[in-house]
Amino acid sequence: MSKRGWVLHRIAGEPAEIGRQLGELARPVFDAYMQQSAAWRSVRAWRGHEFVRHLRDTALAHFPDQVAELDGIAAGLGWSAEDIFLWNCRGELVHNTSDGCTTFAAIAGEETLVAHNEDGDPFLHGKGLIVDVQPTGKPGFISFYYPGSLPGHTFAANRAGLVQAINNLRIRQPLTGVPRMILARAVLDASTLDAPVHLLQATPRASGFHHTLGAAGDSRVMSVEATAMRCSVVPVARASAHANHMIHRGCDREAQIVTDSSRDRQARVAALLEERGVAIDGDALVQMLHDKAPVGLPIYREEPNDPDDENTLATALFRIRNDGVALQVYAQRAVVFNTFIERTCTHGGPNATVLPTSKESA
Repeated sequence: MSKRGWVLHRIAGEPAEIGRQLGELARPVFDAYMQQSAAWRSVRAWRGHEFVRHLRDTALAHFPDQVAELDGIAAGLGWSAEDIFLWNCRGELVHNTSDGCTTFAAIAGEETLVAHNEDGDPFLHGKGLIVDVQPTGKPGFISFYYPGSLPGHTFAANRAGLVQAINNLRIRQPLTGVPRMILARAVLDASTLDAPVHLLQATPRASGFHHTLGAAGDSRVMSVEATAMRCSVVPVARASAHANHMIHRGCDREAQIVTDSSRDRQARVAALLEERGVAIDGDALVQMLHDKAPVGLPIYREEPNDPDDENTLATALFRIRNDGVALQVYAQRAVVFNTFIERTCTHGGPNATVLPTSKESA
């Protein structure tokens, strides 16, 4: 990974092999990452717990390929499968995890736009990865990848033209169900916009994420709060934004944690959208995601004393068109990655065309 551009790491094969390659890719930084992680110190206390066994059994019943990917990640990292599964259930086991994010969605003329700040552990500045995952018999996708975690719970687009951006929801009462990170990864195997919405509605959910979903060739964008107790689906009429707490009608019936940062960011994005009115395009969305609020806690997070222990690691802009998805990624406000992911009508299909941002990133 150069300072001026991020390298795309291509990974292909059956689920266990994909996981092994993901694990090996993360291995140089993973041990140090976990040693400094307060979340991991809390999560590992759940080793051997019956609730975790029920989570794994439910995940295996619904998405065995994703569990195989997780076990492969463990093998590639040289960690136990139990510990890597635990780490990928951190949202179910530690309700106030330091996973942030802010997402905008907008319908602007013939383009559909999704823009997303990926906020996470400041230790990972410069250590996040972009992966091109090509599972056998599935569409395949390009995603931001946290070391040791299933791709999909950040921002991604697949070769069927499906875009997904995820926001952490801090649910106080998890249930036995499919862990949210496994569910988010399963969404990326879908080929239409309706398929993941149905998947999120029909699958028993252990905790909660907010999913922003769009698709090439489909003018709709969906805002989905998929939680342990409810799955609320709201079409985006013109523009919307979401931070890290439930805001859909009826959300007050489910207990959640709303941090000061999430509350301030939700208020700020609403104010920015109102100020912009109809003058919204991709550049405007990125500018809003890089906003430093005049009062309160900011959308763009770079303070070492952030109250949620999070910083903005990357900003993604998806321009969703009929023929595919253009993805632009920023780090420290500079473009570090460009790609166009061609839409294919069947599983598989050609590789995305990667447009390097500099000679070093080619």
